[in-house]
Amino acid sequence: MRKIIDISLPVSASLPVWPGDPPVWKERIQKMEQGDDANVTALRFGAHTGTHMDAPYHFIENGRTIDEIAPHEMIGTVQVVQIDDKIDLITADVIEHLHIDPAIQKILFKTRNSHLWAEHQGEFDTGYVGIDESAANRLVEMGMRLLGVDYLSVAPYENQTPVHRTLLGAKVILLEGLNLSEVTPGIYELICLPLKLAGADGAPARAVLFQEE
Repeated sequence: MRKIIDISLPVSASLPVWPGDPPVWKERIQKMEQGDDANVTALRFGAHTGTHMDAPYHFIENGRTIDEIAPHEMIGTVQVVQIDDKIDLITADVIEHLHIDPAIQKILFKTRNSHLWAEHQGEFDTGYVGIDESAANRLVEMGMRLLGVDYLSVAPYENQTPVHRTLLGAKVILLEGLNLSEVTPGIYELICLPLKLAGADGAPARAVLFQEE
């Protein structure tokens, strides 16, 4: 039997967004109860809303855009690793003490951030757990090809650029805004497909994990 876990955040007006990004706006512009033939919804929100993927172009001037990332880069075996709730920042030293399978090139970090989604917190939390530049460099050295995190950015709130440039410059796919609150650490298969937005620096994505039981 195959266990499937949706690790995507629902997109709604109550979803926290990065400070300065446009809030989620959703409105039905045709309504069957008002005599229209169908219900039609209009949407407006940023490319980095909720569960989303960063393209290199997000921080690298001539980097690949989201439509240039091949699907096989976002699909495959992934390891979900638990980070102790007492850890405020993921450093290279933290990475060295984790039980990471060197044969797996995709990794998702489950931190105390996941409690925020489980508790349905609607306000953006600047104190979320991110990774620092030493950890980013170590993950590149380890040959990681995809990194996923359980808040809206891989990097600490006050220091975004170095970590993003290190990882995206090394062609590491960044998957942010995951909801790992119902996920047990272990090995899974990941399917994650962002919207194919031409020329965009990122895109919302639907991400699921599955595991044979």
